[in-house]
Amino acid sequence: MVGLFWEKDDFDVFSIEGLEKRMEALQNRIQPKFGTLGMHFADRLSAHGTDEFFPHVAKHARRTVNPPNDSWVAFAPAKRGYKALPHFQIGLWGSHLFIILAVIYENSDKKGIAERLDSKLDVLTSLPGTYIVSGDHMKPEATTIEQAGDVGLEQLLERLQTVKKAEFLVGRHLPSEDAVKLSTEEFMAFAEETFDQLLPVYDVVINKQ
Repeated sequence: MVGLFWEKDDFDVFSIEGLEKRMEALQNRIQPKFGTLGMHFADRLSAHGTDEFFPHVAKHARRTVNPPNDSWVAFAPAKRGYKALPHFQIGLWGSHLFIILAVIYENSDKKGIAERLDSKLDVLTSLPGTYIVSGDHMKPEATTIEQAGDVGLEQLLERLQTVKKAEFLVGRHLPSEDAVKLSTEEFMAFAEETFDQLLPVYDVVINKQ
């Protein structure tokens, strides 16, 4: 694999005014790349041995007015739907690329997930300090694990247990200006490394460790 995987125009899609024009650019520029990543990493995640993973490229089909500010391909052990399950994502905001493990508000086992992670907090603190955590997938901002520390992580997990709309995301952000410098081979290696480091967290989340 040669050449660059991401280009500046991919991130600039989120600056296009209007739902129809932005969706057209998403469908033409970004979704084919998500499709490629979906096939590749669904197989790799399945090889981890816990579940068979399936890719889900975000279609944003319910939007009628506001254009999406981010987009992604998700990976979950279900052919239909992924939001109710712990899942992985590779996605873009205008400012950065993200590769994350996500537990979002549709998940019915948030309390159990939070308790398991809290009891094995080292699975999070042993990640590189530059990895990020967040409590809201609708916001591009996040805190690094180093910044959060044990107290910040515990607060996020407590909120996951007690607040209905609370979420928990952990993973890696890469600024757009850095992402566009990576060759296809370099980006694939970056993503593979990220997933390899997040899979032990996933095992705790699904109670298979």
